[in-house]
Amino acid sequence: MLENKNIVITGSNRGIGYAVLKACAENGANVFACMRNKSDEMERKLHNISEEYEVNIYPVYFDLCDEQMIKDGVSEILKYKIPISGIVNNAGIAGAKSLFLMTTMEDIRSTFDVNFFGHVLLTQRLLKNMIRNKCGSIVNISSAAAIDGDPAQFGYITSKAAMIGAVKKWANELGSYGIRANAVAPGVTNTDMVSEMREELLADTVGNTAMHRIGQPDEIAKTVVYLLSDYSSYMTGQTVRVDGGLHP
Repeated sequence: MLENKNIVITGSNRGIGYAVLKACAENGANVFACMRNKSDEMERKLHNISEEYEVNIYPVYFDLCDEQMIKDGVSEILKYKIPISGIVNNAGIAGAKSLFLMTTMEDIRSTFDVNFFGHVLLTQRLLKNMIRNKCGSIVNISSAAAIDGDPAQFGYITSKAAMIGAVKKWANELGSYGIRANAVAPGVTNTDMVSEMREELLADTVGNTAMHRIGQPDEIAKTVVYLLSDYSSYMTGQTVRVDGGLHP
């Protein structure tokens, strides 16, 4: 589905990002695996995936809280002088789990830096490449919680809601260049973030899904691959819930 495409993915080292990386490679894409920290174990994993699927995987390291590091990371990507086919803005943090009145502005800003502003800058810096080639697909990883307005985690929910607003704007502004923008809104998914949920809250959430289970990262990744592929060529400005039939 993605043969010969070149995809940039943030948060590639774990959870949904790692699942998306593997799914993109399996479907023939070359991947710029963007991560904050370098590790020998992850480098070995990337090498093995590259060998298994006969694709190129380029590790790129930067912190989404640091504008200069993002700019340097994009410069490293663009040095390869190849067309960027897709961007998956995935990396995210949960931030404070307190209610709005108990959440500090410092925490809200730090959560937005990672979940929203860093990705906005990354996308902006990569867009000239995509516009020049008059094609591409941007996929923002949002959250079903951002749509439903779950209690607590104000910074997380509002930053993920901003990711939905961004794709609507990008879709309208970039459509004439052949660039599409969509969001995926996962429900409760088996990642490190979910492992931090209180047991009673997790059980209650699972009980409110039609499928009565949490999702797996590879299930989210399949939808992302579809949105990156030409199979979704007339789809833009949309938010796709992948939540097991969650009813708040």
